[in-house]
Amino acid sequence: MTLTEVLARLRGMASPRNVAGMARFGIATEGTLGISIYDLRPLAREIGPNHRLAQQLWTTGIHEARILAGFIEDPAQVTEAQMERWVRDFDSWDICDQVTEVFVRTPYARRKIRAWARRDEEFVKRAAFTMIAEVAWHDRTASDKAFEPFFGLIKQAASDERNFVKKAVNWALRNIGKRSPALNRRAVAVAQELRARESRAARWIASDALRELASDAVQKRIRAVRSSSPRRASGSRRSPPRATRRA
Repeated sequence: MTLTEVLARLRGMASPRNVAGMARFGIATEGTLGISIYDLRPLAREIGPNHRLAQQLWTTGIHEARILAGFIEDPAQVTEAQMERWVRDFDSWDICDQVTEVFVRTPYARRKIRAWARRDEEFVKRAAFTMIAEVAWHDRTASDKAFEPFFGLIKQAASDERNFVKKAVNWALRNIGKRSPALNRRAVAVAQELRARESRAARWIASDALRELASDAVQKRIRAVRSSSPRRASGSRRSPPRATRRA
């Protein structure tokens, strides 16, 4: 499928009424067609992985075209330079969250997390913590120790009062804390530390994370992971329950 054909399909799916609704959820409306991601995903499956077309779609600047670019991009062909170009264009939480699902499948993911967590741009910084949340969900073979550096980044960013940053920091903390009993205890301890800060953002992150991580549902799951661990194959990991994404 060519760029012209894809853009024609997208414009045929446009819904001006949806654009207004998206604005209420904090989604950027400039260059937006009002197409749900649930309608974009079937189109992405129809197109299939296509690195060249993903590049072309990104350069259009159209909101949904950029999300579609993330859906069809081949992570094996993504370069660090491309990641830097794309992250600079992030202007909305939904583009950030969808495209970082590709970024975490590249060899550069952890390096970019460390770099972007210290950047000031709102959606670049959010990208770092959405990637932590995604790594915590997707990387089933990572050891508990591999997540320790992320706690330092979470503590450093927890006082950022910007809504889209603090919610991503919270999401990262919750997802890490649902991987294993040890990480649950560590995440709870970090949350308790954040709750003692004067920052409203840090206190909100802490309270929200503690509510979920200490819940009966999560603790039951954590106990199940602990009791089943001796029977798991070497290197395997039971999937943690995925923390709800919060814009």
